[in-house]
Amino acid sequence: MQDLRVGIAGYGAIGRDVAQRVLAGVPGVKLVAVAVRRPPADPPPGLEVTDAAGLPALVDVVVECAPAASYLDIIEPALRAGRTVVTLSCAALLSHPHLPGLAREHGGRILVPTGALLGLDAVNAAAEGTIHSVRMTTRKPPRSLVGAPHLVQHKIDVEALAEPLLVFSGSAREAALGFPANVNVAAALSLAGIGPDRTTIEIWADPGVTRNMHRIELDSDAAKVSMEIENLPSENPRTGKITAQSVVALLRKLRATVAIGT
Repeated sequence: MQDLRVGIAGYGAIGRDVAQRVLAGVPGVKLVAVAVRRPPADPPPGLEVTDAAGLPALVDVVVECAPAASYLDIIEPALRAGRTVVTLSCAALLSHPHLPGLAREHGGRILVPTGALLGLDAVNAAAEGTIHSVRMTTRKPPRSLVGAPHLVQHKIDVEALAEPLLVFSGSAREAALGFPANVNVAAALSLAGIGPDRTTIEIWADPGVTRNMHRIELDSDAAKVSMEIENLPSENPRTGKITAQSVVALLRKLRATVAIGT
């Protein structure tokens, strides 16, 4: 089989990390281009630099690592061209429900990596039966939440906290609107399981933690599951280091002879 041609849309902390890892070698996958709004100061050598509209003509797979504001500019051209899109801003999927239909119409695919979460295999499997409830509790260093629309709207100041503060409790859909850069994990969890309106989430700003922490509790007719993960932040404090590694693991599986996990 020919190598899959991969392009990365967005060249921030996560995009650069993914690029470096793929360039270091992933069997069956070749990084050929990056799409950016402005040419980066340190463009990766040997790669074509283009924009979101030009990327689908160059690649088979588009990896979306961009701010949510650029989401449709990246996703729609790629799906119309029948490309596979690996998306990190999956909270945006909840706001744009037409995208799966667009993918189906043109032969494209939307893949959501596990990212900074864990246990999506178990949630996917449980969803084949009956899931009674899914609850997630997120604790983050306060600085990683600064600027979130929910905090701005409700005038919640988290920068001078001396103790943990519950800043949000509600559905995954509401969390995706209020914290679009912080809780893509909640959107992924909801899409894997019982949907964004039945999946509940608490978000805590906690000055006592240095890692992004997520705890998931699932109750179904097949299993009760409790899972917790603590992620070291990347250069972007809103995102864990493991996020880029999760993308590369997914890309590796696309061409793997043996693939482990659901």
